Amino acid sequence: MGVRMNRPTGATNSIQIGIIGFGFMGRTHARAYQSAHRDGHRCKVLAIADRNIQSINDGQTSGNIGDPENEIDTAGIELYEDADAIINHPALDLVSICTHTDTHVELAIAALKAGKHVLIEKPIATHPEEVQRLASAAALFEHLCIPAMCMRHWPAWVQIRELIRSHRYGSVRSAVFHRLGSRPKWSADFYADDSRSGGVLYDLHIHDTDFIVHCFGKPAAVTTSGDGLHLTTLYHYPAAPIHVTAQAAWDHQPAAGFQMRCAVVCDQATIDFDFNRDDQLIIHEGDQSTPIQTSPLTGYDGEIRWMLDQIANQAEDCTAPILDAVIVAKVLDAEQRSMIQRASVSIR
Repeated sequence: MGVRMNRPTGATNSIQIGIIGFGFMGRTHARAYQSAHRDGHRCKVLAIADRNIQSINDGQTSGNIGDPENEIDTAGIELYEDADAIINHPALDLVSICTHTDTHVELAIAALKAGKHVLIEKPIATHPEEVQRLASAAALFEHLCIPAMCMRHWPAWVQIRELIRSHRYGSVRSAVFHRLGSRPKWSADFYADDSRSGGVLYDLHIHDTDFIVHCFGKPAAVTTSGDGLHLTTLYHYPAAPIHVTAQAAWDHQPAAGFQMRCAVVCDQATIDFDFNRDDQLIIHEGDQSTPIQTSPLTGYDGEIRWMLDQIANQAEDCTAPILDAVIVAKVLDAEQRSMIQRASVSIR
């Protein structure tokens, strides 16, 4: 069924937000909400729940793409240790779920049942059946349930997808993605346990798999080589693009930093993105290279502001992201089986 808003969160009302989990991602969401508020979005972080809530102002850890200099204003925010306090809070319209992966689905379903919109950190789960369970549950409620896939909202990548979909430079022949770094330092015990975090496949590589599905749809099959720390996947499409790959790594030394790059080769141009370059997005046409100006906002800002806009404008149907999450979960599962079997795996 479509999603129809029936709560009074239109343009004249401020959207009240609760955050469950206040580690690196919870803090990232809080910063993005407060930044959106400063830029005129009618929203307020009203409450935060975390089992270590007493240390809320400690350890403002930065990640691969963080903003540690933009500190969070916790004045006036209600603080709780129990997630149920957020789920059952009568004043909240929207809940950000930023806890460990193996808690996501149950918390999201509980929040939906309590009448809240839900923004749920990635990955939703490390098994396709669990992602499907949430998608099926979300279809029963008249509230948004959106996976927080920030690359769909990263300003340069929004432009990349628009260029791909518009065929401005012709058809895509090749798309190559690299996302390389070291294992996260925050929640070290969790990320060291691949059975819980899903390893580099589900925590880091998922960004590129999701964007590939977002741009080109579900691949027919995948071939993946590597392990839980470093992998490369070839995505097979029945026609175009003829070559799509993504490489992800957690086995680099911290001093090497973080690399996020992609190159999309079209008939008449190469679309070139490099996060570590001053001109992050460049279009190469023949002998000419043209930098493309992009917004200074991050994908975290973009996903938060998009979510707030959907709620404020009472969007009628925003089911595509959660349905895509089911497809992505199936693709990732196929990639994992391909690594184990050392063979291509079809995707149904």
